Amino acid sequence: MSEHEQWSELGQQLRVDSVRAAAAAGSGHPTSSMSAADLMAVLLSKYLRYDFDRPTNPLNDHLIFSKGHASPLLYSLYKAAGAISDEELLTFRKLGSRLQGHPTPEIPWVDVATGSLGQGLPCAVGVALAGKRLDRLPYRVWVLCGDSEMAEGSIWEAFDHASHEALDNLIAIIDVNRLGQRGETMLGWNTAAYVRRAEAFGWRALEIDGHDVAQIDGAYQEALAGDGQPVAIIARTVKGKGVQAVENRNGFHGKPLEDPDAAVRELGGLRGLTVPATPPTDDVEAHRFATEDAPPTMWDLGAKVATRRAFGDALTALATADGRIVALDGEVGNSTYAGLFADVHPERYFEMYIAEQQLVATAVGFQVRGWVPFAATFAAFFSRAYDFIRMAAVSRADVRLVGSHCGVSIGEDGPSQMALEDIAALRSVQGSTVLYPSCANQTAKLVAAMVGRPGIVYLRTTRAATPVLYTAEEEFQVGGSRVLRSSDADEVTVVAAGVPLSLSVSTAEFVSVAIASATLAVSLLATGAITTLPADASAVTVSFVTAATGEGSLPVLTAAVETAPVDMAITLLTMAA
Repeated sequence: MSEHEQWSELGQQLRVDSVRAAAAAGSGHPTSSMSAADLMAVLLSKYLRYDFDRPTNPLNDHLIFSKGHASPLLYSLYKAAGAISDEELLTFRKLGSRLQGHPTPEIPWVDVATGSLGQGLPCAVGVALAGKRLDRLPYRVWVLCGDSEMAEGSIWEAFDHASHEALDNLIAIIDVNRLGQRGETMLGWNTAAYVRRAEAFGWRALEIDGHDVAQIDGAYQEALAGDGQPVAIIARTVKGKGVQAVENRNGFHGKPLEDPDAAVRELGGLRGLTVPATPPTDDVEAHRFATEDAPPTMWDLGAKVATRRAFGDALTALATADGRIVALDGEVGNSTYAGLFADVHPERYFEMYIAEQQLVATAVGFQVRGWVPFAATFAAFFSRAYDFIRMAAVSRADVRLVGSHCGVSIGEDGPSQMALEDIAALRSVQGSTVLYPSCANQTAKLVAAMVGRPGIVYLRTTRAATPVLYTAEEEFQVGGSRVLRSSDADEVTVVAAGVPLSLSVSTAEFVSVAIASATLAVSLLATGAITTLPADASAVTVSFVTAATGEGSLPVLTAAVETAPVDMAITLLTMAA
C-alpha cells in the first residue's frame, strides 16, 4: 500500500469512528467530522510532532480544534494515535467520560476548551506568540477551523494579530464544507473569497481540495516554509463525505446518522490502523528570563495614590523577581499603568491594541505554556470579551485580568467608560476571584496574591488618587474584611471598598458610624455561600448600609437591607461609586 493509500485509509477510519462514536452517544456532529477526516489523517501521519506519552513536552506541536463540535474526529484521531482505546472512544458524551461533546483540557492533549465558535484560533495565536517570543521554541500550532466560524469578528482579530506578529509557526486549516447548522454558510464554497480575505490580512493562503491527500500533503509542506507569515489552508470539503445519505445534504448537522451500520459498510467497514504521531526529537528547553531581587512597593499612610498606578508599580517589581510574569494591554497602558511594566520588561510586554477578545485569548494561550499573564484594559471593555472569560474558566485557565476606571467615579468621561456590571459579571464565572482594593498598599499585596491564585482572578482598579489607608506591613486574606474605625455609640455600619470606602471615611467625620472595609471577594463556591464583598459576613450584622456618593459634596445614600444578602449592599455601594 502506498503512502497516499495509507492516508486515504486512515481518513476513512476516522470517518467510521466518528460515525460510531456519535451513534453510541445518540448525539454529536459526525458529518462535521467527516468533512475534515482526510486533513487530519495526513497531519497525524506525517506532520504532527507530538509525544502523547509526554503531553507536557515543551517541544510538542499544538493541535487546537477551533470547530470544537467536530470532537468525534479529534477523539478518533486520538484512538488512531494509540492514545485512547476503542472502548473509551465509545464513551463519547456519556456521563463521567472525559470525551465530552466539545473538547476540554480534562483530556491531557487538549490545550483549551472550544465549542463556542471563534475562540480556538485566537487562543492559538496566544500559544504561537508564546512560542516565538517567550518559549523561543520551534513547535508549530495547528488549528482546525470551521467555515461557519469565519463570520466571527474574533477570528479576524486573530488573523490581524497573527500577521502583525509574523507568526509563521501558526497554520490555520479552514474546513470549507459549505453547510452550517441551518443551511449554507455566508460564502458557501467560494474558497477564492477566503483566500482574498486571508491575504488581505497578511497571511499566506493555500487553496486545495480537502479530500485530495496529495494536495493536502503539498500544502502542509509549503506551510512549513517559515517566511514570516502565518498560513491559512483553505480546503474545499464535503460535509458528510463518503456516506450518500448525508453527503452535502442540509438538515443533518449535529445528529447521529440514522443507519450507522450501513454508513460504516459504505465507508469500507471497520479498520484497526494505528499511526503514532512522531515525537519531537530536539533537546531544547524553553527560554527563561533573568531575574533579580526587587524591593516591595509601598506608600506612606495618607498619601494619595490611584490603585491603577499601584498595580503598575507592583506588577513591575514582582516581574523583576519572577520571570514567569508577562503583561498584556489593550492599547491603554498609559491609563492602566501596564506601561510601567513595558518600560522595565519590554520582552515580556505585549501590546494587543483595541482587540479585547484577542487580549483575553492571548492570555489564555500564554498560560497554556506555563506563563503567568496579567491582561489589562478599562474594566468596562472586558464586557466585549466576556465569552472568552467564560470559556477560559471552562479551560481551567489561570488568567489574571485587571480592569481600571471602574465605577461612576470617573465622572465626566460618561457612562460608556464606566464599569458598573463588572463585579456581578466576573464573580458569576466559575471558580473566579474578584478583588477590589481600597488603597495602594492593599493593591500591591493583592497583585502579589494574584500570581499564585488559580482560575480567573479579576482586579478592579480606580482612576482617582485616593488616600493610603493601610500600612505596607498589613496582610490581606482573600475573603477577609477590615474595620477602620468604630465606637460604642455607632448606630450604622458602612460597608465599602475602593472609592466608596474613601468617601465613607470622609463621611465619618460628620456622622458617627462604624466603617467596615470590604476589600476582597472570595472564589465562587458551588455551596451557595456568600461570595461577594465582603466575604467575611460575620463582620456585618446591622440592618442599614450607608454609602457616600458624589465628588466634591457628601450626600448620603441609605438603603434598608434588613433581610437582604450582603451582595445587595455591595451592589448599591458599587453603583454609588
